[in-house]
Amino acid sequence: QVQLVESGGGLVQPGGSLRLSCAASGLTFSNLVMRWYRQAPGKERELVAHISTAGGVTIYADSVKGRCTIARDNAKNTVYLQMNSLKPEDTAVYYCNALEPLNMINYWGQGTQVTVSS
Repeated sequence: QVQLVESGGGLVQPGGSLRLSCAASGLTFSNLVMRWYRQAPGKERELVAHISTAGGVTIYADSVKGRCTIARDNAKNTVYLQMNSLKPEDTAVYYCNALEPLNMINYWGQGTQVTVSS
C-alpha cells in the first residue's frame, strides 16, 4: 500500500520559516520523482517544487524561487520543503506528490495546511 504522509505545516508569521516533510512507504523511494504542490482557497493546485530521483535536478515555481528549497533523503524515504521568508500569499494546503516515471503513475499525500498570518 502506497502512503505519503506530510507533516510540518502550521501557523507562522510573515517572514518566518517552516520545513515540511513527506515520508513515503510502499514504493521504492529512490525511483520516484518527488514534488510539492499547493492549493489555496479558490485557486487551482500549483506546482511548488520538483526534485529528481537522485536529487540532482530541482525546479521551483517563480513565486517561491530563492525562498524555498526542496531536498530528499533516499535513505529515509523522505522529501523536504524548507520555506523561508514566508508571505501571506504562501497560505495554502501543501501536498506531497510522487511520480513513478516508468509508468507515469502519480501518488498524493493528504496535505498539510500552511497559514502565514500575523
